[in-house]
Amino acid sequence: MCGKLSVRALIVTLALLGATMPSLSLAVDAPSLRSDKNAPPRNIVIGFVGGFVGHNNQHHGPVRLAQRIRPEFAKDTYVRVFENRRRKRAYDAIIQLLDTDRDGILSAEEKTRARIILFGQSWGASAAVLLARDLRRNGIPVLLTVQVDSVAKLWQEDSVIPDNVAEAVNFYQTHGIIHGQPRITAADPTKTEILGNYLTDYRKTPVECPEASWFDRVFTPGHMQTECDPHLWSQIENMVRQRLSPRDISASTSAPVSTPPHP
Repeated sequence: MCGKLSVRALIVTLALLGATMPSLSLAVDAPSLRSDKNAPPRNIVIGFVGGFVGHNNQHHGPVRLAQRIRPEFAKDTYVRVFENRRRKRAYDAIIQLLDTDRDGILSAEEKTRARIILFGQSWGASAAVLLARDLRRNGIPVLLTVQVDSVAKLWQEDSVIPDNVAEAVNFYQTHGIIHGQPRITAADPTKTEILGNYLTDYRKTPVECPEASWFDRVFTPGHMQTECDPHLWSQIENMVRQRLSPRDISASTSAPVSTPPHP
């Protein structure tokens, strides 16, 4: 069994490397953290790209989503995308943002004020769940996690959502060398609402991805389309916007996803 898992993990890793090699980025710059302790961001939105993609590659769904959200909510929301291997860096950024008195220790009040949304695609989706677990160990709540065709590395577990997450949703497809986690569950259903596990069949509803590499098109077409599916990312964008807009918070806290991307 372990041998089979190792082989599958190797295949997935090589496929992701082949799919994203043209898009590798060595840049790690991003918007700096706010220095004015009197005006901390009300919301924190963290995204993760998949594979070996750079955090600033505009051909990928998580980056595009962040770019659409950031201008409208720039006044009170910190929005940033990380490579999936930069989870520790994302965690440190969150801790620094929450530590409004800059004493190096998060108080109970600073933790309860946290309004965090985590999302990602492929390895990035798994990174979002792992970051939620990291935050749980420090008693920090998360509003929402969004997984898009989530792929866990061999030593990771991305199907069980920790109990510090209020809501979680999973989008996946099942065809090709790389396909996502088909079902997520709550570690504690009394604390976490699973909004849904939504399947998309791109063989029936294909999506054009003009920027995709030849490798993506030949070997991972379904996984590739989850990155550029405008309907899917529009759905996710709406979910995020609802939770960032004060007027919609009470109405959206327990609302399930109204319409799956492609039934």
